[in-house]
This record gives sequence, C-alpha cells and structure tokens, in this order.
Amino acid sequence: MKIQTVLIANRGEIAVRIARTARDLGMKSIAIYSEADAGALHTQVADEAYALPGNTAADTYMNVPAILDIAVRAGADAVHPGYGFLSENSEFARAVTGAGLTWVGPSPDAIDLLGDKIAARRVAEEVGAPLAPGTSDPIDDWQEAREFAQKHGLPIAIKAAYGGGGRGLKVVDDLESIEGAFNSAGREAREAFGRAECYVEKFLTHPRHVEAQVIADTHGNVVVLGTRDCSTQRRFQKLVEEAPAPGLTDAQREGIIEGARAICQKVGYTGAGTVEYIVSEDGTISFLEVNTRVQVEHPVTEVVTGVDIIAEQFRVAAGEELSLTEDPASHGHAFEFRINAEDILNGFAPCPGTIVAFEPPTGPGIRVDAAVRSGSIVPPYYDSLIAKLIVWGPTREVALRRAQQALTEFTINGVRTVLPFHRDMVHEPALVNLDSGTGVYTDWVDHNYRPGGAVQSAPVESIYAQRRTVAVEIDGKLVNIGFPAELFTAPSDAPSSAPSTGAAPTDENAVTSPFQANLVDWHVANGAQVSEGDVIATVEAMKMESTIKAPHTGTITLQAKPGDKLTPSTVIATIA
Repeated sequence: MKIQTVLIANRGEIAVRIARTARDLGMKSIAIYSEADAGALHTQVADEAYALPGNTAADTYMNVPAILDIAVRAGADAVHPGYGFLSENSEFARAVTGAGLTWVGPSPDAIDLLGDKIAARRVAEEVGAPLAPGTSDPIDDWQEAREFAQKHGLPIAIKAAYGGGGRGLKVVDDLESIEGAFNSAGREAREAFGRAECYVEKFLTHPRHVEAQVIADTHGNVVVLGTRDCSTQRRFQKLVEEAPAPGLTDAQREGIIEGARAICQKVGYTGAGTVEYIVSEDGTISFLEVNTRVQVEHPVTEVVTGVDIIAEQFRVAAGEELSLTEDPASHGHAFEFRINAEDILNGFAPCPGTIVAFEPPTGPGIRVDAAVRSGSIVPPYYDSLIAKLIVWGPTREVALRRAQQALTEFTINGVRTVLPFHRDMVHEPALVNLDSGTGVYTDWVDHNYRPGGAVQSAPVESIYAQRRTVAVEIDGKLVNIGFPAELFTAPSDAPSSAPSTGAAPTDENAVTSPFQANLVDWHVANGAQVSEGDVIATVEAMKMESTIKAPHTGTITLQAKPGDKLTPSTVIATIA
C-alpha cells in the first residue's frame, strides 16, 4: 500500500517537518489552518492548505468532523497527527480509519492502553519495569490525593491520566496545596486533551528524565533508537534535550532500552513511540509513561542515528518493514533547544505577538526546525514553541561549544523568547557536567535558575533590548558594535513597524495580567484583604495555567470575571 497524499492534522514546526518529509518521499501534503494561522509557514510549505473556521483548539485542530471533511475533499489517503492536539486520541484514530484513510500512528487499542498512564503502569509492572508507589486507578477527588500523601509522604505528583508535555502535571510538597493542584491539573488536561481524570504517585526528588525512542513495524520488528536526557525543564515543560543520555551506567542504559522494548512488544505496538523513565539520585530507575506519538525532541535522536523517524512512521503506516531491523549505534552527541515565545523575566509567561526578525544560526552540525520566519505572527491560542535548534558534534564537548556559538548567533526580535535562558544554560556547570552523573534534574531550573546568570554582564533587562549591530573597522580590525534600535528609527511622527502589545495602566492600585490570557478563576473574594505576594488569580494562555500575585497589601476590588479575555492593558482588579 503506497500513501499518495497525507493530511497533516497539526500546525507549527511539526507540520512543517512532516510536509518536508512527505515531499522527500514523493507524497503530496495537505495542511489545515485556523483563522489565526492564515499564512503561517506550515501552510506555505505544504502543497495545499484548507481553512478551519475559528481559533480555539476545540474549534480547529481538535475538530474531528471538520478535519475529516477536509481530508475527503482534498483527496487525502492518510492522516499524520504530529504531536499534541489529537495525536494520542484513539477516537480520532478510529474515525480516520473508519473514513477509509490510513492512520500514521499506533493502533487505537495501543493508544488506549499506553496513553492511559494507569494502564501503562500495569503493563510496565507485568514486564518487570520498576515503579514508584502510585494509585492503580484514577482518583475522584482531591481528598483521595491527600490520603495518598498522608500514607506515602510528600512530595506527590498529581498527573492527568491523558496528559502529556507537562500539562496536567502538578508536584505538591504541602498538604494545603493539594486541592488547588488537583483542580488545576484536571483543567489543564481537559483544555489540552479533552479528558480530566487524574492519578497520584510518589514524586522522587531530584530525578533525571531519561527516555528511549522506539519504532516498531507490523512485521514484528521493534527497534530502539537509543536514549535521550530531557532533564532541563521548567514546570515539567522540557526546554533542553540531548542524545544519547549522558551519565548512565551500562546496566542502567540496558535496563532502560530493554524495558522500553519489552513494553512495546507486550502490547504489539507499531509506529513511533517513546518510553519515559525517571532516574533518581541514588540511581533507581522508575517507569514514567509511554508517549504514543512522535516526540518534540525526536530530532536529537535522528542526528545521532541517521534515522528519519517521520519517514519510518510513513513506512510503518504503509505496511512496509522498517529500514533497519537492529538498534542503530549512536554517532557523536546532539542537543535540542526548544525556542518558545516566553518571557523569562516574567516567570516564562507566554509572549504572543509579531516576529519582526528571525535570523537562525548556521554552521557545521546546525539544524533549525522552525514554525516561523520574519513577519510571522505568534497567536495566543496554542503552544508557545516556535522553533527548535538542534546542534550535533562528534563529542558532547564539541556539541556544547557549537551550541554556545549558535545560540549567540540566533536572533529573534518582536517577541520575547527563551533564547537568553539557553545562552545561560550552555555555560551552566550543572548542565555542562551532566555527563558526570550529577547536575541538572527535572526541577533544577525552578529552584536554581536566575535570568542573567554566568554569561550576562549587563543588567538583565538589556538582554531583551532591540539593538542594531554595525560593523566598524578599527586599525584594520573588524569590530561589531551594538546600538539601541531607537537610534535608527524614523522620526516620531512617522509610522512605526514595531508591534504594540498595549501598555499597562499606570494606576499604582491596578492589577493587570502580564500577558494575553483567559481568566480562569479568582482565589480571593471581592473586598478581601490581601497581602503582597498572595496568589489572587489563575490565568491561562497557550494551554498553560499561571498565577497572578498581589503586587502589594490592601483591599481588593475585582473587576473581571472568570472566562474574560485579558490583555496587558486590562485592569482585572484594584488593591487600595
């Protein structure tokens, strides 16, 4: 069976990635787009693009009837879901095959079994994978989580059974926070994945996140493409990944790889998937979950193994054997840096807007998978990931040096991004020395990272300043000098091309959202007394929840209600 035309049920950089591989394989690609994504890069790279009316994920990229209607109208014979959205939705997979189309992914039954973290725990236990204590079934309310914590101790992890990518995952280290964390985990999971069930397990402190990339075909071949370390995270959102995972003993590496293979063989898994583990400080390995889709971080595995994972997905979906039947050897070392539109000075808050300049780095071992270019709009409705920088080197040390230079060259203006964070981290001893078996763990960034670290000598606000670089020759030596961009701008009465995000009110009593968001809930009543630093509200943007704290002490008057759409100029309350 040969796939002729694939509909890509996704957006952003993964849609671009799939379209490019489809072209390599001689297939036609069909893109879909929301109103906010009209003209986005993935619509330009694909052969054709069709509109989905609306902007929210539910109306567009998770609208199964609308997607299938486009697939039929466009003459697609296959659907690739990418990651996120409907990629791990078994009902979507069944709807695709029910419409006579080929599903590029594991079977719906495998998605049901392994996508349910509780069922996956049972499979891991059957094949002998070590597990941390946890509930065997979803819990109905937060009080059950409290009872678990009282029995097994704190901290605990509250996880959405159908979550992923850090969404629907909350770590709690005091009993009073359990109710709020349980409710927030369910809301995030429902918003991102349509299901809110949660379970609880003991959280191992200072763990590393290590995973194995698996690809399996319908002919019985189950190949493991090595390991990755994804320990550099913030709020359990991965930021830096590397392959192969450093600092593991041969026994640990074998246990991770063979455990992943055994889990996939047990359930008859086909397609690409990732088996994730945590490795505790004492070396204990504990099964975490299985992601039944291609991962965001798959490129680091591709560049060290030479295997095109997306192409292998298409081979498996077409009923062909994998291009390899044994685990490949890894060559060299690679890092992936997720470039998110987030403001590191404001708690990594989402930062939608217009990208004025996008100038990626070049050089040996450099790969950039991007969803944007200069002039692209980053909408507030979806994930904040706009690009990925992948850097390969013959050794880990060389890869790090190349990464340091590449991150220095990478320029994005118009929206704030996490580039300054990455520039700090590639000089951070905890990451640089990770191959010694110590260093960064999954919540290291939350507790230890401070913007403007070792490589920042200027005040941290300056890392976001718009600047123009001018090359000047001094005594025969070329020197690059940076100047504030406003020195090069047109007179004040001329129109400005810079995007406006809306200025916040100057009233010292006003409370505003630091970014475009939806107001989820208030944590205080109208007229209540609040103290500086108290959490007063929860807001949601780009599928992640954040909190707003009281800027000072006083009596609060609420001026917005849950469900309201907020901008930085929206006064949601006053504190007198």
